[in-house]
Amino acid sequence: MVSASLVPVYLHLISLTLVGWGLGRTLPSVVPLVLGKFLFWVGIPIGIFAFLRQATLSFSLWLAPVVACTSIVLGGSLGWFYLRWRSGQVGDRCLSVTKGSFLLSSMVGNTGYIGYPVSLALFGQDYFSWAMFFDLGSTVGAYGLGAAMASRFGIERENQPSIAREMLLNPALWGMAAGLVMRPVRFPAPLEQGLVGIGWFTISLALVLIGMRLSQISSIKGIRLAIASIGIKMLVVPLVVGLLLLACGVSGLVHRVLLLQMAMPPAFATLILAEAYELDKTLTVTSLTIGSLGLLFTLPIWLWLFPINLPN
Repeated sequence: MVSASLVPVYLHLISLTLVGWGLGRTLPSVVPLVLGKFLFWVGIPIGIFAFLRQATLSFSLWLAPVVACTSIVLGGSLGWFYLRWRSGQVGDRCLSVTKGSFLLSSMVGNTGYIGYPVSLALFGQDYFSWAMFFDLGSTVGAYGLGAAMASRFGIERENQPSIAREMLLNPALWGMAAGLVMRPVRFPAPLEQGLVGIGWFTISLALVLIGMRLSQISSIKGIRLAIASIGIKMLVVPLVVGLLLLACGVSGLVHRVLLLQMAMPPAFATLILAEAYELDKTLTVTSLTIGSLGLLFTLPIWLWLFPINLPN
């Protein structure tokens, strides 16, 4: 059951990422920058708007951002304890900027560009609202606690981004708000189908963009630290919070959506924060690379531990 359900997901993820990798090696370096801005300001908000109109909403959706923030806090806490333990080892201390990058990679996941397509491919549009509200909590955590953490360990700069401004101007949040407000409005069938088509096309472009960005990575360093942060982010946190959710009565497909969102690799937002606060960008890039590739191996583990064919 697990292997069969993953075949179309893997074909989608790997093929589009490889296309992006090839394009990234041949096209000018400005192309992924333009594509990234297009997806951030236009594509992703339209996709959220379109899929939100098709998704099933309920009052219990408040749980998704709470779980997202809980996983971020837990990842940061575990990362902090790991660094404290590591600093106690003889001759094994990290620079402050390296600590900041390590903590960010342990906390913030790629719940948008990777989490969305995985959730849609495995669970369909009916449960997309859970992934989207989880991403809402992840965004707040990234530019809230994540930015505060980056500021704590980063180099002081006068042009550091305003946390409130970054959150208020996030177009994904505006797309979500518009989708919620416009849900009662009935659109003509061609327009509705067109919006959904744009949403799926945007998801595909997001995977292509990931491949293009990965193709621009020239070297990776600090593999030991990167693997530790990935272990916290993609293995320990999902297992602990996932079991806690089951103990609290959250099961079925809702549990699987939340679990896989927690198990996503580090977000590209960690690189944005690392550049803004002058953290260890090399470690951040290494974590992004290992985490993105590692998802191919960790995804079947979670589907095996928590089968998706259980009733909700």
